[in-house]
Amino acid sequence: MRRIDSEDARLCVDAPILGRALPSVGVVHGHRLGVYRREGGTDLVEIKLRELRQLFNTLDPSPFHEKDLDPAAEEYLVSAVRELGAHPSKLVLHLPAQTSDEEAVSAVTAIRHYFDYRSRHTREQLRLLLGRGVISLAVGLAFLVACLLVRQWLLAYSGQGMTIISEGLLILGWVAMWRPVEIFLYDWWPELGKRRLFDRIVHMQIETHGSEPADWARNPQSGRTGHGLARGEREIGG
Repeated sequence: MRRIDSEDARLCVDAPILGRALPSVGVVHGHRLGVYRREGGTDLVEIKLRELRQLFNTLDPSPFHEKDLDPAAEEYLVSAVRELGAHPSKLVLHLPAQTSDEEAVSAVTAIRHYFDYRSRHTREQLRLLLGRGVISLAVGLAFLVACLLVRQWLLAYSGQGMTIISEGLLILGWVAMWRPVEIFLYDWWPELGKRRLFDRIVHMQIETHGSEPADWARNPQSGRTGHGLARGEREIGG
């Protein structure tokens, strides 16, 4: 379990561990599945906010539903979903009590929009990477063939100096294959994993707590929303 405390911490996270609730300070990262609260077989990734704007990058001038997430919020959410893997999971946002129902829905939409953008961007980066790999492979193969042809020509001479040069050309030709081999063996699959991770976040269930439903704001005598949920709760499927 790693906990980061800072006076400037803008994100508060509640995560129970061994039956005890941790203080709502900083960002709490769990490194065992047991640290996440479970509800009906679903692991809950919970984020508690003092203000709704804490969820977003305040320097981003984009409209609310298109804003970038706060780096701390993004890091926590991505780390949690990666850690949970294939386990059923749900994101639970604990919003300030004064948050309206419309603001809660907009926050959920903004989260989905942001990670959908990250998924599309990663997909494009993967496409470009594989394209560079193909070009690098063609260049590397052409250079290797050229080195082998020159080496064969040099081996026709019996001089010791020519033998050393021919061996150097063989090594140089295979070194030229390093970059395409690195791309196709190692570089592409982390990008594919990130894209799949972002897609999981886009489609995961998101639930908000603490918001003030719109019909409650208009009619304080009503204790439930038009969706049949208790006041202060709204569940939005992925």
